[in-house]
Amino acid sequence: MIDQRHPDCPDTAETFEALLAKVRYEGAYPTREQAQEVVLQVLALLGRQLTGEERVALAAQLPLEAALALTGQAPATEQLSGWGFVKDLARRSGTTPAVARWNTGTVFCVLAQLIGPDLLDRILEQLPEGYALLFGRPELRPRQQRQAA
Repeated sequence: MIDQRHPDCPDTAETFEALLAKVRYEGAYPTREQAQEVVLQVLALLGRQLTGEERVALAAQLPLEAALALTGQAPATEQLSGWGFVKDLARRSGTTPAVARWNTGTVFCVLAQLIGPDLLDRILEQLPEGYALLFGRPELRPRQQRQAA
C-alpha cells in the first residue's frame, strides 16, 4: 500500500496501537502493556501542565485513547519544571527518577515526531524550563533571555 500522507505533515500515529508500537520500540519496553502504562501516565501528567489552545491542539493530534489520557486531568494550579515533572512522575508511578526520566523522554520524543515542530514550539513556550531536553531538543538559552529576544 502506498503512503498518501503529504510530505510536510508531521509523522502521525493513526491509531493508539501505532503510537504504542512506536513508544515500545523507542523505549525498548518488553511488552505492549508496559508501553501503554507509560504512555498513559506521561500523558496524564502532561495534561496537568498544559492549558488552552496548545492542550486542545495536542489532543487533536493524538489517537482517542491518548487524547483522553491527556485531557482527563484538570490543569494544575502550579506548573512544574522539567525536573519537577520527572520527580512527580516517579512519585506517582512508583519508579525511580531515572526510570521516570527515561519514560518521559521516550513518550515526549515520540510526541515530538507526531505533532511536528510548530506545535512543539508552542507547547514549549507555554511550559517552564527543562521540557525542551525532555522532548529531545537542546535548551540553549534561559527562558528570560528567550522572552527578551
